[in-house]
Amino acid sequence: MSNTQIVVLAKRPRPGFVKTRLTPPYTPEEAAELAACALRDTLDAVAATPAAARVLAVDDVPGFHADPRFGGGAGFTVIGQRGGGLDERLAGAFGDAYARCPVPVLLVGMDTPQVTPELLSRAAAALDGCDAVFGPAADGGFWLLGLRRADPARLLGVPMSRPDTGAAQLRRLDGLSVATLPVLTDVDDAASAREVAARAPRTRFAAALARLAAGATR
Repeated sequence: MSNTQIVVLAKRPRPGFVKTRLTPPYTPEEAAELAACALRDTLDAVAATPAAARVLAVDDVPGFHADPRFGGGAGFTVIGQRGGGLDERLAGAFGDAYARCPVPVLLVGMDTPQVTPELLSRAAAALDGCDAVFGPAADGGFWLLGLRRADPARLLGVPMSRPDTGAAQLRRLDGLSVATLPVLTDVDDAASAREVAARAPRTRFAAALARLAAGATR
């Protein structure tokens, strides 16, 4: 078993609250369905990765537990998110996970359903020899961040959801040894959704996108 824990930061997939940049061409209900499939793919990948602990940090704990699509988060410790901005919620998730289990932390979101156990295991192994591990995203952000020791100062104040977010986050890691993972594409809009589905055709996300495409052509 790995001595690293994996945290997934996620929103409960609700129409109008998730993947709003997919609307249009998709309806809010369809965007929420795609988000739910992306989250389930991510949880599957994390569940299949050796880890000391698996944590799901969500914005709506009661709603998530009641959502039949996720079975209450079986195999995961489900915790609430803290903070307002994304930088605060990331820092809170790192801190809360580390307080529960003081071992290195890997954190991913729900925007890269193409993530695999192999990539996550590679990230965990990197923390055996480095202070941090960084997974850059094609849009200039990042899809994974790992820290051997949780430190809110490494995240708080980093500008999020911008083309320079990844570069800003890397600057916050100055002084640490950092391993870098391959670039992945976040699901942000319809074009990136199609790209991700093409790269990971066996995922729930790709199947859902194909169903929606088939329905649109009838």
